[in-house]
Amino acid sequence: MDVTELAYLPATDALRAFRARRLSPVELMEAVIARAERTEPDVNCLSERLFEEGLAAARDAEQRYLGHGPAPRPLEGLPVAAKDEHPIAGRICSEGSLLLADEVATETHPVIQRVQGAGGIIHARTTTPEFCCAAFTQSKLWGVTRNPWSRQHSCGGSSGGSGAALAAGNAPLATGSDIGGSIRIPASFNGVVGFKPPYGRVPAMPPFNLDTYCHDGPMARTVADTALLQNTIAGPWAGDVVSLRPKVEVPWEYQGAAGVAGMRIALCLTLGDYVLDPDVEANTRAVAEALRAAGAVVEEVSLGWTRELLDRAAWAHFGAIFGPSIGEAAAEAPDLLNGYTRAFAERAARAATETGFLEGLELEGRLYAELGAVLERYDALLCPTTAVPALAADEEYTETRLSIAGVEQEHYMAMAMTIGFNICSRCPVLSVPSGFAANGVPTGVQIVGRTYDDATVFRVGAAVEEVRPWAYVSGRRPLVGPFV
Repeated sequence: MDVTELAYLPATDALRAFRARRLSPVELMEAVIARAERTEPDVNCLSERLFEEGLAAARDAEQRYLGHGPAPRPLEGLPVAAKDEHPIAGRICSEGSLLLADEVATETHPVIQRVQGAGGIIHARTTTPEFCCAAFTQSKLWGVTRNPWSRQHSCGGSSGGSGAALAAGNAPLATGSDIGGSIRIPASFNGVVGFKPPYGRVPAMPPFNLDTYCHDGPMARTVADTALLQNTIAGPWAGDVVSLRPKVEVPWEYQGAAGVAGMRIALCLTLGDYVLDPDVEANTRAVAEALRAAGAVVEEVSLGWTRELLDRAAWAHFGAIFGPSIGEAAAEAPDLLNGYTRAFAERAARAATETGFLEGLELEGRLYAELGAVLERYDALLCPTTAVPALAADEEYTETRLSIAGVEQEHYMAMAMTIGFNICSRCPVLSVPSGFAANGVPTGVQIVGRTYDDATVFRVGAAVEEVRPWAYVSGRRPLVGPFV
């Protein structure tokens, strides 16, 4: 296997090869490092390279598989790219901001603790927008992170660096976090898989562990790899009062297409009144048709959501919790911040005066009542992840308006069909690729489950993976830049 193909080897396949002694963790680590060194000048998705430490850890893992020392652990020897937002004690924790460029973390996030405790190797950290407050990834600190499939397009955000690293072959597994779509948007833009677990399934650090919109979760190139990482990071943690017990694991070996035979799946294209790019709609319908062909009952439904209601609920929440934390930074040194960060802080402050937190909760209840009624009749809901294939890489959207299907939008986040499921935070959501747009950029669909029914969304995702295999399953690779 050549170096490029090795860099794209699924994590579950790598583990089997390690155990059979057909592949060394050192060989895999060398392959992903070589791929990163070749792609990074153009993609710019790594905020910190820990390659020497990664190689040393891979050599230790190799010895475990050779029978020297302790037995191999569940992720033993696998390279894992960590979202820079997840702090690691003793390392810079800048949150993508010049304001915190020299800030050193004193604690390690529980997600990172669990990855390392399971033998996963953090060989790189991945870029984010400043304070993770945008659906694209660029900052004054790190510059612009680009989509490996098309450098003129964004990799999404805020887990954009993780999505781009996976697409570029820089890691088989990556961590992400999601407060409004920050795992699922990059998953869609980069053609990878991302899981927003239900609230409390994966532990987090105070105070944002108490924010019901916040979810830490796994990203990978296959459904099985995503399940593997999810099972590693899930479960109760002493530092998080809302972390759920007992730990629930999802199976990562599935029946494929046969697994959806007889299932009832609701197809909702616009989630109320979103405007869709024609390629996004066509690819979503193609996924639905493939599931029908596999034996699922797929019926198109409507949902009584509107973007106006979603925005009011979300900004009431952000105005009370997320916004003030950014507002403090904006007041301290506004000239150091990115334009989109200042715009977010201003919008959140304005929202706090327009919609009270209690009214926001009432709106959240109305929105879930609509979704809950659908999920009582169906096993899962299928919808687009984003209304466009991708955003422009170099645009902050503070002055430029986004147009979708020829319709100018008031705010660029009109493309993110994700926020409703942060509002309905107990619903698990898996984003998987749905195809490619005419411009060569991937598109994605969300599979939304009933509250805390993680297994079903993975079951449907595995079926989609079989009936509509995507880039990394069929052997297609990003071909932009000098890393063809």
